[in-house]
Amino acid sequence: VLKEAVRVLDDPCIFEGNPDLKAQISWEILPFLVLTNAAPKCVELQMASCVAETTLLSQHPLTHGWAKGKHSCCFTVHLNEPTTLFKFLSLLWGYNSNLGDQLDCRVSAILQTQALYVGKALLCNQPIKTLNVLASGSSPVVPSLLVCLCSGVCEVRRAAIAVLHSLSGVVSSPYYLLVENLLKSSEEIIADPSYLSQALSKMYEEALLLKDKKKKLASIEQLLQCVQLPCCPSYTCKTLLRALQDVHGEITKPFFTALGDEKIQQKILSVLFDLLVGNKNPACAQAINSVFKVIAVDAELVANELMPVDKQKVTATVQQTRRMPEENVVSWPRVTLILELLQHKKKLRRAQCLVPALFNLLSRCLDPAAAEQENLEYTKQLILSCLLNVCQKLSPDGGPISKDVLEEDTFNVELVVQCVRMSDMPQTHHHALLLLGALAGIFPEKVLHNIMPIFTFMGSNIMRLDDTYSFQVINKTVQAVIPALIKANEGGSAQSEGHMETVVSHIVHVFVDALPHVPEHRRLPILSQLMNTLGPSRFLWVLMLLLFKQHVTQTSVSASGAEKEAVVERDQDFWTSVCCEFEVKEQLTSIIRILQYLMTLPQDKEEETVSDVIFNMEANSGKDLRHFKFLSVSFMAQLLASDRFVGKVADCEDLTESTLQTLHLLEEVLRYIHAVARCVEDNADKPTAKFWRALLSKSYDILDKVNALLPMDSFIMVMRGLMGNQLASVRRKAMELLNNKLQQRTQWITVLLDLIGVLLNIVGRSHGQVTAQEEEELAINRQTALYSLKLLCRNFGSGHQEPFVPVLKKAVELVADKDEEKNVMGSALLCVAEVTSTLKALAIPQLHSLMPAVLDTLKERKDLLNNEIYLLSAVTALQRVSETLPHFISPYLEDTISQVSITKRLTSCPQLSVRLSSLSTTLATKVPPRVLIPTITKCHCTMVNNRLGPLMIILKEHITHMEKDQLNNHQSELTSFFLSALDFRAQHCQGDLNKIGEIEGYVIDCLLVMVMKLSEITFRPLFFKLFDWSKMDGASKNRLLTFYRLADNIANKLKGLFVLFAGQLVKPISELLRQLNISHTDDDDDDDDDNVTKSSLLLQYVLDCLHKIFLYDTQRFLSKERADALLGPLVDQLENMLGGDEIYKTHITKHLVPCIAQFAVALGDDSQWKVLNYQILLKTRHSSPKVRFSALVMLLELASKLRENYMVLLPETIPFLAELMEDECEEVEQQVQKVIHEMETILGEPLQSYF
Repeated sequence: VLKEAVRVLDDPCIFEGNPDLKAQISWEILPFLVLTNAAPKCVELQMASCVAETTLLSQHPLTHGWAKGKHSCCFTVHLNEPTTLFKFLSLLWGYNSNLGDQLDCRVSAILQTQALYVGKALLCNQPIKTLNVLASGSSPVVPSLLVCLCSGVCEVRRAAIAVLHSLSGVVSSPYYLLVENLLKSSEEIIADPSYLSQALSKMYEEALLLKDKKKKLASIEQLLQCVQLPCCPSYTCKTLLRALQDVHGEITKPFFTALGDEKIQQKILSVLFDLLVGNKNPACAQAINSVFKVIAVDAELVANELMPVDKQKVTATVQQTRRMPEENVVSWPRVTLILELLQHKKKLRRAQCLVPALFNLLSRCLDPAAAEQENLEYTKQLILSCLLNVCQKLSPDGGPISKDVLEEDTFNVELVVQCVRMSDMPQTHHHALLLLGALAGIFPEKVLHNIMPIFTFMGSNIMRLDDTYSFQVINKTVQAVIPALIKANEGGSAQSEGHMETVVSHIVHVFVDALPHVPEHRRLPILSQLMNTLGPSRFLWVLMLLLFKQHVTQTSVSASGAEKEAVVERDQDFWTSVCCEFEVKEQLTSIIRILQYLMTLPQDKEEETVSDVIFNMEANSGKDLRHFKFLSVSFMAQLLASDRFVGKVADCEDLTESTLQTLHLLEEVLRYIHAVARCVEDNADKPTAKFWRALLSKSYDILDKVNALLPMDSFIMVMRGLMGNQLASVRRKAMELLNNKLQQRTQWITVLLDLIGVLLNIVGRSHGQVTAQEEEELAINRQTALYSLKLLCRNFGSGHQEPFVPVLKKAVELVADKDEEKNVMGSALLCVAEVTSTLKALAIPQLHSLMPAVLDTLKERKDLLNNEIYLLSAVTALQRVSETLPHFISPYLEDTISQVSITKRLTSCPQLSVRLSSLSTTLATKVPPRVLIPTITKCHCTMVNNRLGPLMIILKEHITHMEKDQLNNHQSELTSFFLSALDFRAQHCQGDLNKIGEIEGYVIDCLLVMVMKLSEITFRPLFFKLFDWSKMDGASKNRLLTFYRLADNIANKLKGLFVLFAGQLVKPISELLRQLNISHTDDDDDDDDDNVTKSSLLLQYVLDCLHKIFLYDTQRFLSKERADALLGPLVDQLENMLGGDEIYKTHITKHLVPCIAQFAVALGDDSQWKVLNYQILLKTRHSSPKVRFSALVMLLELASKLRENYMVLLPETIPFLAELMEDECEEVEQQVQKVIHEMETILGEPLQSYF
């Protein structure tokens, strides 16, 4: 079989014309010549012999002539020694990665795999001694297998792993740990051809962390040595080096330190830097970066590398550096790369050696010639960053450095400032400012000479940027530079300290000027940081004044008239936020300093000139000065009242210190008020008088807010002193402050009550000669004092009544004095109201003087109309007295009610209306019926017509609050009153019907309240008494009109209950309907318009009353007798043209049609429906088209009410409708069509079949 298979394979016909197939078959059967057993009868030998005899192998260059030779010759020449055999196999394993073809053959992945498995089989049968040799460092076996692990074919990698397993037990091999490590990652290597590189890198990194790392590192080092062997093929070297590409770290810290010779270190650094410049491989650059980061380097070596090409040594100072030859050329790309490595370098010895070299480079960067040739901005940033790194190394705490370490002359601060001023790049500015901040701590004097250019630049550039980095740079610069500035001048002379404050003011000025250009959300943090650095207690006032000046001279000037208020409000909110960033004591100190500064300013520009960094009089106008003062004072008042400031005061722990500071502030405020008050007097006749008065008012606001911060005992002491001041304005302001404090419900009762005497003295009139203006000011003070007394009484009067009795006497005296100024009297009336309600019974002795005086003030009509506040005060006093002492005002009740009624008709003021309503309610609810009802009866008899409304409102509310027993006791008296009141229409029959109706409405509304409180038993006689009153002999139509209007309203209120009493009305109503129907009567009064109107109203009330009776009927009210009595007169109203066409139309649609429709519902009997329907149908044949039209409307409403019940009435209705379809009146004809259509909808079936 074997021979036959070889013969078939050797048949020339198979590969004839296909040399590639022939070569492929030759290479495929070539491995069968490799034997592992040389026994004569073994199968392998027989297979090799048969294969060797084929024509293919006899012609192959490797096996040419094998079949003719002896078998022993083959074994001896090629495969006798294991080392030779595995060199051959290693060649097969790795040849696939060869890009060339030196052997003129190709090793496929299949052949490579077969060779690997052959190698595995051979290794399994080798003795340990042979395995040690094969796995040694000089053997190509392991390197070749590693090459196979990088193969792109998965099966090749799998086979290589299998071979490595055969070598895993060779402990003596230098590759032992490497093999063991790789076998642990077999699956990953088989899955990923690139994983070998990761595995070697990971192994190397782990080896560096181990204590015993030499063995693991030895395996990797052995690979490197293997690569360097001459016998190692280039393709194997290439593959192994690629696998080792992630393994770095030959130049280590110990290695570099061990090089004691600085020349060697210099040389290595030079080579590293040169390699960095010339190499474009990122991995190489990363490796150099890692190496330089790890090793500890002497700064002088790096400095030498930074110097120009032909310069070997670094000079000591900047002056020496400047004398260098100009022909020295700097390699800027190389320098830039070195600086990138250097800027974050930590392991740097003698860092100060870099300073001269770095400043030398910085000087060259700033040279215009160099800047023209290359863009050196980035290089500048690196130099500045490296200098900052050096400063931080030499002075970690930011403090000064010993001259032994670093000379001050070596640092050229001017160059750094020049960087800031010459560069347009924000990053360069940032680096320079950070460096200057560091230098300020190390060499403060040197930086101070260059301070202003730095902050000027910050204001015009960096502050405008909206990024966190810029914000941090500003903060760091401020924190570093300014404290050094302040510290350098502490403890010095007053002149130097004053100079320092001036410089600081200039710095703050820079920040304020830049503020409009700073992003809004950055402004508060920047200013807060600036003040925290400067010290808010020392410089916050400067900042605030500069902000005020900026608003006056810039912001408000650019704003239009409409925008100015919004701009001021926005700016003041921001200023408040700035102030509230700091403690209360710091804010109070700042306010004191601001007031002191304002005191130094002149009244106006012409008086003197003040040249100052805060407000320069020469550069600003007098108007700007006044605006500046007003804005400053306004803001202080707003700040002291702001929620945030008050909250901080509430949280303040040291109350004693806060109180002392507030008292100090109060002294300054009072001093300033005194100065402003003097200016008010001096400028009274000048155009600026209005400004000074406004400024004084604002100053008083500050005083008010400061007093709010004072403890009560201090406050009262201050107020007592101020109320004794000679200036009336100061006394008034003191009382206003007291009033504000009293409104806060303070607990200091005893001390405050002592102020009553002082206030009463102010209330009294001045007996000396005073001008009109002084008299006016004194009057205002008296009003304020009365208001203070009122607040004192409100707060403490209930528990301390006696001290306020003199107050009431004094107030009553003022009210009784007819010559008293009206505004003072108004305040006195309000004081009376408050004190009376508090004193209660103690006020009774004053009633005989008080009530007539108050009522007399109300009788002064002319004054009342001109002064609503005065009138309001009088009504308020009357209301509070009535509420407090209702049982003692009987002698004055009639006048009181009369005045309330009169005033209520006159006023249009909402507040006064509310107060009058309150007084009416008080009289109605507090005064007993035995007193009030007779008084109202008297008033009714004497009052003018148009004042009866308010009177009825009082009685109505009184009846509402009466108990049932009281009502029963006074029912007879009330009935008599109402009979008299209801006769108003009859007594004024010639008057205006609308006014009469309005007054009658008040009476009816009042009576209805009483009716609703009566029982059926008590109501029945009242109703019939009213009924008899309406038809009394000689009674006119006016009484009927009043009665049926009342009946309509009662029916609406009582609803179904009224039906019980309505039976007596049927016949009179039936008769009245006939009398009012002008189509059935020959009344001569029809031509009288007034009589026609009254008849129309009477008919309307009658129909409405009937409608409500029918609507609320649940007791079968409509018997046949009553129905017959009403049916005819009701239907006949369709013909009643009383009042003309418009009134007829309204009468039909709104009154008659709803009444008859509800009448039909109340009938509930189809026989009576038929009579009613027929009577209405008869009206469709009336001669008047309006009557016919109204009858159709009535029919439609009847159908809509009866719905399906109307079907029985339909047959007799159709003929009448048919007649109307041909009516001569077009409107009637259209209405018929509408009625038919609506009936079809209501009844749910078509009506055309009936026609």
